[in-house]
Amino acid sequence: MHEGLLGKQGKPARRMKRRRAVITGIGPITCIGRGMENFWTGILAEKSGITRISTFDASMFNAHCGGEISGWSPGEFFPPHRLKRLDRYAQFSVASAKLALDDAGLTYSREQPQHRFGVSFGTALGGVCQAEDQHIRFLKKGTRGVNPTLALQVFGGSAHSNIAIEFGFRGVGTTNSNSCASGTVSVGEALRYVRDDFADVIVAGGAEAALATLSFGAFDLIKTMSRWAGDPALACRPFDRLRDGFVMGEGAASLIIEELEHARARGARIYAEVLGYNLNNDAFHMTSPLPNGESCIRAMHEALADAEVEREQIDYINAHASSTQLNDNTETMSIKEVFDERAKRIPVSGTKGYYAHPLGATGAIEAALCALALNRQWIPPTINYQNPDPSCDLDVVPNQGRAADLNYVMSNSFGFGGINACVILGKVRE
Repeated sequence: MHEGLLGKQGKPARRMKRRRAVITGIGPITCIGRGMENFWTGILAEKSGITRISTFDASMFNAHCGGEISGWSPGEFFPPHRLKRLDRYAQFSVASAKLALDDAGLTYSREQPQHRFGVSFGTALGGVCQAEDQHIRFLKKGTRGVNPTLALQVFGGSAHSNIAIEFGFRGVGTTNSNSCASGTVSVGEALRYVRDDFADVIVAGGAEAALATLSFGAFDLIKTMSRWAGDPALACRPFDRLRDGFVMGEGAASLIIEELEHARARGARIYAEVLGYNLNNDAFHMTSPLPNGESCIRAMHEALADAEVEREQIDYINAHASSTQLNDNTETMSIKEVFDERAKRIPVSGTKGYYAHPLGATGAIEAALCALALNRQWIPPTINYQNPDPSCDLDVVPNQGRAADLNYVMSNSFGFGGINACVILGKVRE
């Protein structure tokens, strides 16, 4: 029996009418495409964007693949004087926000700031890679070689702060750092801000730019990343029996989370509604999930209860599916526990084979993908699936996507530190 948001007999407790939150804009920056349409084209191509690391020498490590954003040209988004104050992480954050705002058709101006617009962002490592680069400069030239704005670039909160400054958003502003669950947490908290009348519009998302020598090497040292030596496009293999670790990526995604009537009043296109959210912790281990999956199970149950959606109504699950042995096994077991006899019939795809695992940005990318799946009525596949694993005996939508009648979808993010987050999205109904 699950308490908290669940009523008698595990049924969602009914509430008074609440403000509703919908997604009206999407702005991904990934290795398979930038901007909503390019990203979706990349998903439909059913091919990986993962390559061998080229931005630094990874030969000293056992892991050699990553989801790099190649050909990034920040000058397309920022004038030179702004670029001096924005590291790669902040550039991804602000640029993805702009893509999402433009996709939503919202107007913004620093000269006319808006107090009912806010930002909820997430990242695992923030500007740590800029700190790496500047430390090398410091060792060579002392403080004279260090960017004078370094202190303003390395802290995680530079994401939401720079977005607020760029677009004139004076409402609620926060950047969480909840490891691989950060992007999902940002979307869930945006739901709460809109629902509880803190804001009418929230830019919710996540960004990561962690592909640098020390940061990459740190994850290699704890043996969590794939050591695949073949075609880099096959390195990330969620649910596959031969999977051997996650593949680090970089990128960002922003979603415009808007109060329903506010969106309708301006004639906005609506991708999906954000219905429910839950966040908890395993309180067990920094890298290994709780063996019985208890907290993952509870996160899914509580998110369903918050959404006032029955488990029988879920049509698709975008799994965390990090391509590690333990994570994929535990998530499979947890899904079976939550969905009982339906578990093997619900499409459950792990989509990190497309764009790798950009840590704190991943949950936002996958929430955007779920919103597009609802909007386009199409389920993305688990690519690179070649060797079925008896321990992951779900309908993993192997290698080819499929058209489907989608009304409600679930997105899971289960991160380092035992941080579990789950959001429920659905088609907008009267």
